Amino acid sequence: MEGSVVDPRSVEQRRKIMQSVGTVHTRPEMVVRQNLYALGYRYRLHRKDLPGKPDIVFVTKRKVIFVNGCFWHGHGCPKGRLPKSRLDYWGPKIERNRQRDREIESALRLRGWDVLTVWQCELKDLHHLRCHLSAFLGPGKKPIDI
Repeated sequence: MEGSVVDPRSVEQRRKIMQSVGTVHTRPEMVVRQNLYALGYRYRLHRKDLPGKPDIVFVTKRKVIFVNGCFWHGHGCPKGRLPKSRLDYWGPKIERNRQRDREIESALRLRGWDVLTVWQCELKDLHHLRCHLSAFLGPGKKPIDI
């Protein structure tokens, strides 16, 4: 294929790397959860009865938060760029993820839930993250210093 780059890892090595990527309790998700807790918010995790099993759920507020990896969900930041190899695979895969994210958000909104997506790249600035979370959620309990 013209313009493609050969993956330096074997198919088996790449498969093991990709299988090791978790879907719940990821490092970005843990950062968001720790900051929410420090701000005084309490929440539920991965509610299976809601579309898309949101990462963080505030039942009484009817609000959910998804913590998305920039690469896997096709964010427009540098971390969200497609790889240079196997574009015929990665392009459609990431686009399917983006379409599914839109469908899940729409389904939640139709059920009366507010939805916030926190992107992995947004975790660099924790002050901004806390302000963003507080603006979305409204008043919490007394904050805890961490």
